[in-house]
Amino acid sequence: MSEKTTKQALDRRGFLKVASLGSAAAAASVAPGLVTPAQAYNPGNEETKGRYRETDHVKAFYRTNSY
Repeated sequence: MSEKTTKQALDRRGFLKVASLGSAAAAASVAPGLVTPAQAYNPGNEETKGRYRETDHVKAFYRTNSY
């Protein structure tokens, strides 16, 4: 390899190193602003009460389908 080719290869490597470090630093500086604390959700009594009722049509379904 000639000296010019070697210098170009080193310059290219140096550029790629700087570009990757710069993008990593930019991502690291933006990331803390994107993180938010988790919040608990309370569904309340209306959403947690039981909805299953064994009505006549439910009994007929189980009877006809051999459950």
